[in-house]
Amino acid sequence: MSIAGLWLAFAVTHMVMSSIRFRPQLAAWLSWGFQAVYSVIALGLFIPLCTIYFSNKHSGPLLYALPLTPWVRGGIFVGMGVAFILLFAGLLTPSPTSISAQASDGTPAEPKGVHFITRHALFMSMALFGILHLIANGFASDVAFFGGFPLFVLIGTFHQDQRKLALEPERYRAFYAATPWIPFTGRSTLRGLREISKPAVVLGLLTLVIVRHFHARLFGG
Repeated sequence: MSIAGLWLAFAVTHMVMSSIRFRPQLAAWLSWGFQAVYSVIALGLFIPLCTIYFSNKHSGPLLYALPLTPWVRGGIFVGMGVAFILLFAGLLTPSPTSISAQASDGTPAEPKGVHFITRHALFMSMALFGILHLIANGFASDVAFFGGFPLFVLIGTFHQDQRKLALEPERYRAFYAATPWIPFTGRSTLRGLREISKPAVVLGLLTLVIVRHFHARLFGG
């Protein structure tokens, strides 16, 4: 219950602080400190969330136990490679809709690279991480922890999209039309694959190999 409760608190604080109603007031009141407060609250909830989970890993009733055949493990490995590439692509080619994006100057947002795969590459990498780990972890605590990632990402990115379109429709309407919400579902996915940051691919694959090598030692099997 603590894991689910922390996920709920994490999601609610994000939704409230980034909402159309409260964000302008908080940003005006806190000025440059808004991002700092936002980050402190996020870390103040996410760190205990991770700590509690790793202290209660594989606890509670076993909800399911999927057969982890070599094909399934191989699929998870490939999927995590995609997740790491999306992660670095999102960092190296940040979306103009991201929370860290600079204030708008009124010019239309232009998609590039990974945006044609998904406009939320960084967040979708976290959703994919959670989904892939749900396959191999079926205890209640595991499902609460890993299941929170895709739920938070889907709700949070949908909320973010609606806020951006409501506040600056002329700046973002064309951007949203050209970029998919769910990865690999847009009409320009192949263009996104061709234009994705090459350093992101290298960093993603390198991270995949490193994490796989140390995974059992750091996180268990």
